[in-house]
Amino acid sequence: MTQPKSIDNPEKFNNAEQLWFWFLYSRSVRNGFMRGGVSRRRPCELLDVETLITKLYLSGQLSDAQLSVIKEFGDRRRAPHQHIWSENRAAALWRDAMHILGVAAQKRGWIE
Repeated sequence: MTQPKSIDNPEKFNNAEQLWFWFLYSRSVRNGFMRGGVSRRRPCELLDVETLITKLYLSGQLSDAQLSVIKEFGDRRRAPHQHIWSENRAAALWRDAMHILGVAAQKRGWIE
């Protein structure tokens, strides 16, 4: 039997995509573009994710193309699909970026 989540036990993300979509959604709520619902407590703050993305970019682990793709498709609220010809390259960039983000976030304890 699973134990209920408490305030002292933040809910970790399942994967990098969930973390990324949460970040973009929460940032848009914070900026007043969307209405927020009841939010679960998470193991990181918006600034933590922003700082991590910046560090990954400045260290050369994330490229300009990868950042562009995760921002573009993040705004669309979906990942690019590898079987759609026009999104094939974007899907590869997305997959690589999510892997890099996932490894870094897992080291920080944000992902299960």
